[in-house]
Amino acid sequence: MLFSAEPTIKAVMLPTHKMTNKTNIFYLLGLNDRTTNRRLIFTFIFLCYSLIWIVNGALILVIILEEKLHEPMYIFLCNLCINSLYGTAAFYPKFLYDLVTNNRTISYAGCMLQGFVIYSYASTDFSILALMAYDRYLAICRPLEYHSVMTKHKVVLLVCFSRLVPWLCHTVLMIMTSLLQLCDSHIDKLYCANWSIVKLSCNSITTNNIVGYIFILFYFCHVVFIMCSYVPLLKSAVKSRDGRKKFTQTCMPHLFCLLNVTVALLFDLMYARYGSPSLSAGVKNFMALQFLLFPPILNPVIYGLKLTQVRNRLLNVIKNIIVTTISI
Repeated sequence: MLFSAEPTIKAVMLPTHKMTNKTNIFYLLGLNDRTTNRRLIFTFIFLCYSLIWIVNGALILVIILEEKLHEPMYIFLCNLCINSLYGTAAFYPKFLYDLVTNNRTISYAGCMLQGFVIYSYASTDFSILALMAYDRYLAICRPLEYHSVMTKHKVVLLVCFSRLVPWLCHTVLMIMTSLLQLCDSHIDKLYCANWSIVKLSCNSITTNNIVGYIFILFYFCHVVFIMCSYVPLLKSAVKSRDGRKKFTQTCMPHLFCLLNVTVALLFDLMYARYGSPSLSAGVKNFMALQFLLFPPILNPVIYGLKLTQVRNRLLNVIKNIIVTTISI
């Protein structure tokens, strides 16, 4: 199994000596010296990251260049793709560098920044999906009010809101984590996460746990809101053929993306808080990588295939590129 080697460095607790956070170096134990097939792993990860840039970049460019796609739904979709590039940039370049150099260390500041970016990316995904659900509700259930409610000014505010709130939440978590005194420097993961650092604390982490659970509940409410918004959508869709067509074209991709993001992040959260040490390194790494691998690739693919305007525009761009290449 990929990344299946067992860690060679064991965590050594230092209860009598509290490390200084400002000069601390962390060791990432998800990958180690005994891991085999490094070239194969590097090739796989490099191809995945390249694919993430291709599918998300293509969708972003199509939405920006095509004036017909300058509508709220496509603007939110573009924001979702930009967020995928933002989040994955915190993991893939560092991990590829580690594979080449056999480096397993990361500075304290780098670790905090990596955790902040990765988990603010995941939280922002839920915020954007909630906005897309609200947009679909207005478009299908209240079509006459849609343009008066979903104005350009409101779209800009909602996009900013979807980013600022996750950043604020994770800034609070990062500040709380930075105040902890740590007794260890070994993180049993491929990348840094707030919870991974908190578990290294010498002192009580009850307050961090409470705040962490509050934020988890807050974003779980996003999922509940999205599911509740689909009740009137379904009622409206079954009333007419046009409603069913619109629901299938625009809402089904949204539901697939929501399921994709929720399941992937749930695996990571459940493992981070309740994972058994007896699990193999391969299983642990797979669970940790899911929300950095599947949502960034599948979300733009799902929307690119299902949304007719996006699909047709993408096909036209590809056709023009082929014609230009042949003519040259």
